[in-house]
Amino acid sequence: MKSITGNIAVEGKNIVKDFIIGDTTTKVLKDISLKVLKSEFVSIMGQSGSGKSTLLYILGGLDTPTRGTVSMNGIDISKFDDEKMSRIRRQKIGFVFQFYNLIPNLDVEENIMLPLLLDGKKIRDYRKRLDEILEVVGLTDRKKHTPRELSGGQQQRVAIARALMGSPDILFADEPTGNLDSKTGAEIMELLQSINKNSGQTIIMVTHSPEAAKSSDRIITVKDGVIL
Repeated sequence: MKSITGNIAVEGKNIVKDFIIGDTTTKVLKDISLKVLKSEFVSIMGQSGSGKSTLLYILGGLDTPTRGTVSMNGIDISKFDDEKMSRIRRQKIGFVFQFYNLIPNLDVEENIMLPLLLDGKKIRDYRKRLDEILEVVGLTDRKKHTPRELSGGQQQRVAIARALMGSPDILFADEPTGNLDSKTGAEIMELLQSINKNSGQTIIMVTHSPEAAKSSDRIITVKDGVIL
């Protein structure tokens, strides 16, 4: 694994996150610094309330740090305005969540293509990519099904396909197996591991499951807002 500046996908420096409610300040992240290399599969683990999901959201631009910086491919994104950050999230980042966030009345193809439509892209230019992604996630024969006709594991595969459709630099996954039984969860982890190994996709995943974390190259443990 090459450890050089140009090979860093995302870097957080001295990240602090405070939540202020009235006169009470809760320190969620306490001066965290980390680097994730391109093509690396990293798991962030920790108990509930440890700050692991907050860290993921800050690294992925869904939240901003109270102090500190986040850089993607060497570019500091921490001071981007909402419009610029929104564009980065649509074009450079993919997200997968515990709950699949699919549109019930859209079929598999339409759910996968939705972010491209929202970004003003022409669907006909992405037909080949769609077919490739459907094959990768094993849903070629389910592309006209709606979410209610799919199992939980299949719905998560749709969510993964949607996140990959725009060829993101980084895929962020927040508890991707948290809503699945152990067998289906293991299948989803095998899929993510395969995507990482076969296409070099950078993946940063939050999980509370030691079994899920075993699929990654490296495990970062967060406790009480710091990296152990």
